[in-house]
Amino acid sequence: MTNENTQNATDLTSERQAERDEVLAKARKAKDVSQTTLLTTEQKNDLLLDAADALEANTESILAANEKDLEAGRERGFDDSLLDRLSLDKERIAGIADGLRQVVGLPDPVGEIVRGFTRPNGLRMKQVRVPLGVMGMVYEARPNVTVDAFGLAIKSGNVPLLRGSKSARHTNEQVVEILQDVAEKHGVSRDIVQLLPCETHDSVQDLITARGLVDLVIPRGGAGLINAVVTGATVPAIETGTGNCHFYVDASADVDEAIQLVINGKTRRCSVCNATEVVLLDKALSDEDKKRVLTALQEAGVTIHGEKSELDSLVDDVVEAEDKDWTDEYLSFDIAAAIVDGVQGAVEHITKYSSGHTEAISARDYSAINHFETYVDAAALSINTSTAWTDGEMFGFGAEIGISTQKLHARGPMALPELTSTKWVINGDGHVRP
Repeated sequence: MTNENTQNATDLTSERQAERDEVLAKARKAKDVSQTTLLTTEQKNDLLLDAADALEANTESILAANEKDLEAGRERGFDDSLLDRLSLDKERIAGIADGLRQVVGLPDPVGEIVRGFTRPNGLRMKQVRVPLGVMGMVYEARPNVTVDAFGLAIKSGNVPLLRGSKSARHTNEQVVEILQDVAEKHGVSRDIVQLLPCETHDSVQDLITARGLVDLVIPRGGAGLINAVVTGATVPAIETGTGNCHFYVDASADVDEAIQLVINGKTRRCSVCNATEVVLLDKALSDEDKKRVLTALQEAGVTIHGEKSELDSLVDDVVEAEDKDWTDEYLSFDIAAAIVDGVQGAVEHITKYSSGHTEAISARDYSAINHFETYVDAAALSINTSTAWTDGEMFGFGAEIGISTQKLHARGPMALPELTSTKWVINGDGHVRP
């Protein structure tokens, strides 16, 4: 190896060490803040209201930073769905700010008594909600997550440590600076929200293995990101799943209504995790009704993937499905379609391919609905509604941190209560155990 190559290797190692040092230094600062900063509900709400106002007041600077990220994304060949997730405009910034205001209106979970009782011996016991501590967030090209994580973390008494994607770096930096300025104005450490380096994927590993400094890590993004965090983390991690969401149209369905729901779930915003990705049609539906559903999707600009031998007699231009069409999110104007043998056939298909996010049924037959409710296992079930409703704001939770598809601690939209733990407080009068 030449001296120049040796020097390059040394520099790379030095850069890597510097990145790791930065992550751990910020994690230590976050830990210190989490242990020393206890804000009242009024203080939290005032801070969040001012943060919402500051974001709107700084719309132009945020949009200028966002345009830098969009231009870089175009140069890197990002597809339309990724650019849509990355893009901000005045209306989206106003919506993000309103999300903070909604969080202000929600009950503060910290200190809530989950349960309490008095034992026969007079010991008084209560279980109360407490913050988790330092909350690491790993997410992709969604700058709104920066603000959502901040708002929910602050209201639940946590300290967010944010690792956004390189593709949204300029936007995230601008937003976090605004939030830190607001915190400082309220006499709170700027370290109450911090942005981690994003130049390499190594910083993710530094975050998710910072045992003793980080109390919880939450990934939010595609399947690859989520899997990498969940399998590589040595700190507790919550799996926020991808959304391979199915919509089953039963023979008893109001087909006109079902069409509206499928179109809404697929086309309202195709790049989000609650978008409908698979439509399942009961074989007992008439061919005319099956055709109506598929044709409506095509007329809305959606490309249909499926088994051509099964669907060609109903509509033209079907794309022959591959294995990934049944397992992966499209996040685009594409949908997979299949004919199934009644509600049990739908259950079997969903059980095989579901990501556990949201599954939907359109039916008027109570027994079909009850069977679907009983045997489909997912974080959310939509009965005669669009899959698009699985969203923290739509649940009345304000912003959300993600949709948990795991079964422990939290499941479904993660809002304030899911960002707390509990502790037991035992009150006695000199009680000693015999």
